[in-house]
Amino acid sequence: MTNDKSTASETIAAVVSRAGGSIDEPGSLVDATIPAPGDPTGHDLLVEVRAVSVNPVDVKRRIAGTGGQDRVLGWDAAGTVIAVGDEVTLFHPGDEVFYAGSIDRPGSYARRQLVDERIVGHKPASLDFAHAAAMPLTSLTAWEALFDKLRLDRESTGSMLVLGAAGGVGSILIQLVKALTGVRVLATASRPESRQWVESLGADVILDHHAPDFEERILDAAPGGVDYVFTAQSRGRIPLFTKIVRPFGQIVAIDDERDLDLFALKDKAISWHWELMFARPRHNWDLVAQHRILESIAELIEAGRIRSTLTRTLSPVNAANLREAHRIVESGGAIGKIVLADSA
Repeated sequence: MTNDKSTASETIAAVVSRAGGSIDEPGSLVDATIPAPGDPTGHDLLVEVRAVSVNPVDVKRRIAGTGGQDRVLGWDAAGTVIAVGDEVTLFHPGDEVFYAGSIDRPGSYARRQLVDERIVGHKPASLDFAHAAAMPLTSLTAWEALFDKLRLDRESTGSMLVLGAAGGVGSILIQLVKALTGVRVLATASRPESRQWVESLGADVILDHHAPDFEERILDAAPGGVDYVFTAQSRGRIPLFTKIVRPFGQIVAIDDERDLDLFALKDKAISWHWELMFARPRHNWDLVAQHRILESIAELIEAGRIRSTLTRTLSPVNAANLREAHRIVESGGAIGKIVLADSA
């Protein structure tokens, strides 16, 4: 994407998805020129996008296809506000921001994007655009999971098993648990590099989820069972959860497994929560809560209590580099977050 100065009546550089299925499909992600967004109205900001990161939702939406229409994907961005709608009160032109956006609107793989101010935060001043772009979607997911769903607070204790701990959400969730609660973190990681990563984020115990005695290792670390589970990997795990979660424990999941025997959890009165950070913008529900969360994340970063989870940057933002990022995320082996940014 070139650093163009187009107006709303002109065109902008973007990467669009035209075909579902494999990333190797010719139309999976394509460099394109598209109409620039119109002038912002209401609560909308017009943002010049400087960096984006790639999440599993990007991959899922690309694979699902676009019905023959060009679609701009991307749900993580950092950039600069260049215009504001007539109802905007939280931001001004020139403000540097970060956000995840809404699944129902054009995404961030474009030079400019319209986004509702109520789901946007001020970019942490100590971070460049690339490091900031790594944070919004995963931070919102982790925060809502911990504090809206599990209702944790500074007085909370006990133990939490984090499955998929080295991934994007796990990487910020570990930090938030350690910074804002008294809960011990049992993090899963199997490769040396992922073990080292979650240890650096503050995990108290690191467990290999491929180990044949995985269940026993959890119970050795948390006799009587864990109080909480965060899972991005629920497939086939319900029998494990019935054994390693204590009675009246809680589980929060972010994956898309449909055929789960949740009734098996009833014997221990274990609670199951779904977390989806797009629920607020999609249903216009308490939108400004996400603004407040991102502001809190920025404050924690500025105070040095948590850090960006960026682990790799690709440049520039174009279809070739986005395809590479999608391949890495789709492999399931990514550590932290992959960000694409034009030159600083």
